[in-house]
Amino acid sequence: MNSTKQILIIIQRSNGDVFLSSSLIKALYENYEEPQIDLLINDDTISIAELFPFIRNIYTFSYSKKRKARWRQEKDIVLDLYKKYDLSINLTASDRSVIYALIAGKKSISAVEINKSKSWWKKIFLTHYYYFDDTKHILENNLKSLSLLNINYKNIHFEIEASTRTFLNIKSRLDSIMVTNFIIFHPSAQYEYKIYPKKLRDKLLKNLSKLGVPILVTGSSNLIDMEIKKILPSLPNIHDFIGQTSIEEFFALSKLSLGYIGMDTLNMHIAASQNKRIFAIFGPTKLSMWSPWSNTLHKATKSNEPLQSYDNITIFQNSIPCKVCGKVGCGSNHGKNELIYDIDPKEIFNEVEKWFIKIKI
Repeated sequence: MNSTKQILIIIQRSNGDVFLSSSLIKALYENYEEPQIDLLINDDTISIAELFPFIRNIYTFSYSKKRKARWRQEKDIVLDLYKKYDLSINLTASDRSVIYALIAGKKSISAVEINKSKSWWKKIFLTHYYYFDDTKHILENNLKSLSLLNINYKNIHFEIEASTRTFLNIKSRLDSIMVTNFIIFHPSAQYEYKIYPKKLRDKLLKNLSKLGVPILVTGSSNLIDMEIKKILPSLPNIHDFIGQTSIEEFFALSKLSLGYIGMDTLNMHIAASQNKRIFAIFGPTKLSMWSPWSNTLHKATKSNEPLQSYDNITIFQNSIPCKVCGKVGCGSNHGKNELIYDIDPKEIFNEVEKWFIKIKI
């Protein structure tokens, strides 16, 4: 593998999966002495992928194109990728992404399912494979291919830096509202079932406003975030930044912040990569895969609990068992957008307040 100069990495999942592949990309880039690395991702994750260093080209798969003209898109992707790479690495076990890896790379590595009836053919044709393990963190799963390549690595989430220009723009905007020290509150997530309900969120914001430090409420311009923006309460020290920052600008804003309070989403993982103080609010997510990663401890949590802390991270999780499967933190919404939350906003605030008193801003 010493002659590896062209690498394709396939990540056909969400923004968080793409972001948590940055350590893999960095390790490959350093080990193979600056190879040309390309990505194949879903088109709704391109804004985060475009911020990665070390990347030459980004290919995208579109589910809307699939619905309109599936085979035309497949044909174009195959023609773009066919045996173009010395090495292809696929981070998901789906049939489509494994086929792309096989088509693209002279040597191919992929995650596969533990279920033999789904993975038998993949194990035959792939050069190397590893089992995707949902009891392990997504970062640990993403780094497994490095062991197969005999590449030494550390379980550290590589931090992506915003540009100097972006930092200056964000600092200028903060100066315009006379904000220096501040905490980020991120109330939204990619899926509605993950979002802390309005009634509880408003109580939490009312308490946070009493801390005497600016709370910047962040979010994108998508429909879920814009609906939250419409019903955001007007409170002292609460600043509405929803729809006012790009992903790169959020990187800069998070870097300048004292800490992060909010939902289980990409923004939480960004703050974790920057070693920020985190207060994360979880719904039914499986924490073994998606809890914030500690770069200090080189691990995340393995268990689902109503309240737990490790390193500079505190997690609050809905403790009501799922009505469908009977588990807490099952990792699925079972097709429902409304799940019951029982996390007391006062409990969240108490943990934030204890930390804030200690740092004495």
